[in-house]
Amino acid sequence: MIEKDKRPIAFFDSGVGGLTVYAKVKKILPDENYMYFGDTKNMPYGEKTESQLIDFADKIFKFFEKENAKAVVMACNTTSAVTYEKLKNNYNFKIYPIIQSVSSTLAKLDSIKKLCIIATPATINSHAYSKEIAKYNKNIEVYEISAPGWVKIVEEHRINNIESIIEVKNILEQVKQFNPDKIVLGCTHYPYLMSILKRFEQEEKFIDPAVYFAQNIKQNLQENNLLNDKFEYEKFYVSSNPENFKKASELFYKLKRLPQLKNV
Repeated sequence: MIEKDKRPIAFFDSGVGGLTVYAKVKKILPDENYMYFGDTKNMPYGEKTESQLIDFADKIFKFFEKENAKAVVMACNTTSAVTYEKLKNNYNFKIYPIIQSVSSTLAKLDSIKKLCIIATPATINSHAYSKEIAKYNKNIEVYEISAPGWVKIVEEHRINNIESIIEVKNILEQVKQFNPDKIVLGCTHYPYLMSILKRFEQEEKFIDPAVYFAQNIKQNLQENNLLNDKFEYEKFYVSSNPENFKKASELFYKLKRLPQLKNV
């Protein structure tokens, strides 16, 4: 009989965005224990340098090591794009980066010849999505566009402001010039904006990579005998402003209490 692994699965992001992944993983793996770290003090990651992002990720990974995590989910597209290859072999747990994990799935989707990626400036500048997708399918034409203000719209819960609506509309007007078959929301914050996005484009055109990512994580944990059989706890940590994190999170995951404030 295989002994169940009760160690937690840990998630991190610059703020509430990673909860879009967290909620989907928890739904299909309800028996796991979980940790989540929102690095709200350093948000938004998309405007940070490579050396800053490596420093942030390394400190969070070391915190998760101390907490005996069995796996870490890089729910942040920006850190997956910029830091994963440089840090992936430095720790004693499995690491799941969102871009590298879902690109093979995106490359195999039927009837896609033109794909648009909307993401943070750091993710776009890395060309991580286009490089990874090309490994599996060189025939897909990938158009990449940055939306530098979208993360703050979510984190500052300004979704219903007219300025925010105009900002989203302006990006989508650029996207329409490319006429893509599908649009990838290449930042975990962006699905929070669906109420605006679907005003200007058909909802079925948008892809939330978290859906594929959650399935990939479940399959890999199963293959490596890392699954648990009984949920006992979930813990949430932030590096600043727990009240704002809790309020901003409510569209995707309702926290029962304020997250713990933790400097790493």
